[in-house]
Amino acid sequence: MPGGAASSEGGVRELPGAVLFACTMNVVRSPIAAAILRHLAGRRVYVSSAGVRAGEETDPFVTAVMDEIGIDVSAHAPLALADLDDTSFDLIVSLSPEAHHSALELTRTMAVDVEYWPTFDASLMVGQGNREQTLEVYRRVRDQLFERIKRRFGFEGGPSV
Repeated sequence: MPGGAASSEGGVRELPGAVLFACTMNVVRSPIAAAILRHLAGRRVYVSSAGVRAGEETDPFVTAVMDEIGIDVSAHAPLALADLDDTSFDLIVSLSPEAHHSALELTRTMAVDVEYWPTFDASLMVGQGNREQTLEVYRRVRDQLFERIKRRFGFEGGPSV
């Protein structure tokens, strides 16, 4: 099938046409997830991210851990769910309880699949340890999202982090 990705069964899994990753603030989890899916799927899927609240600026730890795997997120501008120009997504993946509640509310009258992937908020670790310890927590979140996205969208044979 065109636009599909290889699945672990050797067949092809259909990719959704448009995916939104949502979290509490559009600064850490959702931009990481969106960048990873864009990296794996290229132009075959429209990918966006938003938060219940936009957040204020790009997180430098996100930029650092994504640079480590060759994915540039420096141009990311935080966006709130309420500020989305278009809500015609095939799939919304919520990464926090608050985002999941908002996604369900947003899609009450829409035919959209909503999945909840509980994901730790690495920004809670900022100031709790040294730079390397903080980066390690961000890397764990990045790597967990990378593996989950590969499994969910059929990129099992793709690059690993």
